[in-house]
Amino acid sequence: MKFRINIFKILTPELILVLSFFLLILAGTMLLLLPVSTNGAGISFIDALFTATSATCVTGLVVVDTGSYWSPFGQIVILLLIQIGGLGIMTFSSFLVYIIARKLSIWDQGMLEYSFAGGGRQHLGQLLWAIVLGTFVMEAIGAAVLSVRFAQDFALGRAIYLGIFHSVSAFCNAGFSLFSNSIVDYRNDVVINLTIMVLIILGGLGFWVLYDLKNIVRHRRNVHSTRLHTRIVMSITFSLILFGFLVFLIVEWNQAMQPLYLQGKILASLFQSVTARTAGFNTLDVASLTNGSLFLLLLFMFIGASPGSTGGGIKTTTFAIVLSMIKARMRNQEQVQIYKRGIPESTISKAIGITFAAIVVLGVLTMLLLIVESPEQTQIHQRTLFIDLVFEAFSAIGTVGLSTGITPLLSSAAKSLLIILMYVGRIGPVTLTIALAGVHTKNLRYAQDNVWVG
Repeated sequence: MKFRINIFKILTPELILVLSFFLLILAGTMLLLLPVSTNGAGISFIDALFTATSATCVTGLVVVDTGSYWSPFGQIVILLLIQIGGLGIMTFSSFLVYIIARKLSIWDQGMLEYSFAGGGRQHLGQLLWAIVLGTFVMEAIGAAVLSVRFAQDFALGRAIYLGIFHSVSAFCNAGFSLFSNSIVDYRNDVVINLTIMVLIILGGLGFWVLYDLKNIVRHRRNVHSTRLHTRIVMSITFSLILFGFLVFLIVEWNQAMQPLYLQGKILASLFQSVTARTAGFNTLDVASLTNGSLFLLLLFMFIGASPGSTGGGIKTTTFAIVLSMIKARMRNQEQVQIYKRGIPESTISKAIGITFAAIVVLGVLTMLLLIVESPEQTQIHQRTLFIDLVFEAFSAIGTVGLSTGITPLLSSAAKSLLIILMYVGRIGPVTLTIALAGVHTKNLRYAQDNVWVG
């Protein structure tokens, strides 16, 4: 009994989350290294590890073409990694325990609460059912719509397979596509664009938000009675989508979108705005975008999706709290308020910590990436590579998957750094730090002193 208790003290929720993703990545790597996983060409360990990490961390960065290089077996392995990695291993394991035992232990409840980024434990059983079944229902609907559309261009069996793969990849915000140029060939197709965008948005809102929205529809509650968390997520998500849509439409009107008609320009602008924060699909060639659009993509990738979702980034609520804190401090307000509700100091501190930790990790690993990939070529080429590598780093830590096209050309050292960024981006820099530290320091208070700032 003492041994069991000590084990549970060691295996904190943070450490369990870190280890579960690590073991899943390792298992996926071993499967992708099997000869049956590729179409006869084989693959190196670093490329298999990169692909398994990208799939498990629902990123979408690829070193080989997913549709042609991997065999059907390899593609299914990638799809399973996306599904399990998107929802989380603890979700699946706890769901099986809940089905068999019809209840969750205190330890299981704590793990799920941590995995879902908070919430009351009294509803975790209902939430678990809603997440697993709701996910499969939404993915099935998306797969059905996409399959019907793909059936106009492919045989029925192939169309169904494409529909399932892209629906799961979209809802899990993974960005993996079986087409060599992502969704570029369908950039004028309303059905495919809208279906994938809806799946991306639903997957990026977070499971608590979807659960809350379900209760609004079922019980016909007033939208103002929703949780503050849901209201913040919804307002920030759609504000960013609208802002990104307008910027892309204006900046790329006569640039990357010049050959498109009005409908195509509207769809492309909206799609890029939706996918930029975490999904990784694209209907425009990222390398052809202007510097202004690339900078906006960097900001969106850093913000990411929402807590408890399938996406990465610092999260929309973190972004909202940091902005609200800056606003309050500039007005000399002691309390940080959002929608006439005060935000606890502990939550503000956590938001600042997450943002700062992400900046530090991103800064350090990006610098290393620039060092190991510094070419012995012209200064102009180095400046171009600088933009490409910085974009790659933001895409990795935001688990987005957008790329200017240099991923397959990177060295093994650069790929290793991107693997670390994807891993940290999916787990969270703060979670990883706490897990590796292994101990929680006592809450000691010392005498205060003043420091001049600004």
